[in-house]
Amino acid sequence: MFTGIVEELGEIVAIEHLGDASRFQVRGPVVTEGAKHGDSIAVNGVCLTLVDLIEDAEGTRFSADVMAETLDRSSLGALDIGSRVNLERPMALGGRLGGHIVQGHVDGTGAIVDRKLSEHWEIVKISLPAELSRYVVEKGSITVDGISLTVVDAGPDYFTVSLIPTTLALTTLGVKQAGDPVNLEVDVLAKYVERLLGRDNGAQGNGPQNNGPQNNGPQNNGPQGTGLLDNGMRNNGTQDKEATA
Repeated sequence: MFTGIVEELGEIVAIEHLGDASRFQVRGPVVTEGAKHGDSIAVNGVCLTLVDLIEDAEGTRFSADVMAETLDRSSLGALDIGSRVNLERPMALGGRLGGHIVQGHVDGTGAIVDRKLSEHWEIVKISLPAELSRYVVEKGSITVDGISLTVVDAGPDYFTVSLIPTTLALTTLGVKQAGDPVNLEVDVLAKYVERLLGRDNGAQGNGPQNNGPQNNGPQNNGPQGTGLLDNGMRNNGTQDKEATA
């Protein structure tokens, strides 16, 4: 699990195309310190597994395999040698949750729509796939290229964020321009809540909300005039029994 607090700006130094996958080599001296084979590192918000560590005169780089599913669902396929990328190691158990819960599982991609420069920050508008818009709310959290950000304004197919100078200086959002793609991960808690409420996968018509106790149980099929609603626990509990005793 990650928190969306970028530790360093890395660089793509090599890409090997393997047909239905690619192997990336990424320079990142901070995130590779103490790292070993099999560790996870988030690259622009995508959780990748470290395969090899390579030392050279310019420092340490790591390699990671990226399968076709990841290339198709994220913006990693658009990277070239020399591209800068946001890097973050997983949060250690007991560490500070500086951003929000980030899995490193990209839900879709958006693009920079425009940037508005203010005196001390920038407002950036980012396009949003329509199917993800229900998970994005004003003042909620969203991950953009691995960066935990607070939503300023949420529209049906876009959202805006305000970027402070530190974010502009230390992440890829400081240099991305209109049209550039970004990886998006919505708040996983929102997806779990939706699932638990039975609103995913068409459950609105067939799930517990419509076929469960609300429609077929005591409230609707029981004697409303003399059953649970009027004479049951809700109205004949302690407060009502004392009132009529």
